[in-house]
Amino acid sequence: MSDLAAALDVVGARWALLIVEQLLECPQRYGDLQRELGVPTNMLATRLRELEAAGVLARLPLRHNTRAYALTDRGHELSDAIAALARWGAGHEDRGGGAPASPTDSQCA
Repeated sequence: MSDLAAALDVVGARWALLIVEQLLECPQRYGDLQRELGVPTNMLATRLRELEAAGVLARLPLRHNTRAYALTDRGHELSDAIAALARWGAGHEDRGGGAPASPTDSQCA
């Protein structure tokens, strides 16, 4: 398995990177994540469990038997990748697929 495939196994599922992006600022409660992202509650619960199992985030106990979710060091390491994807998305919002890039002789054997 390639390194990219291994990374996508952890954060490639729908909503996963958006959850991580939301937690980059500060820990958040489940309801706050659901409200901010608009993710269906069953999907949010599934993604949070998967990201926790992968060591990307952790649950923090709060008062009154509630919990917040916070990124671990491993989760914070995704910051640069998320920023790069956001820049790429901003530059390609209004464009179609475009023409395929032409490989040069040095790129392909």
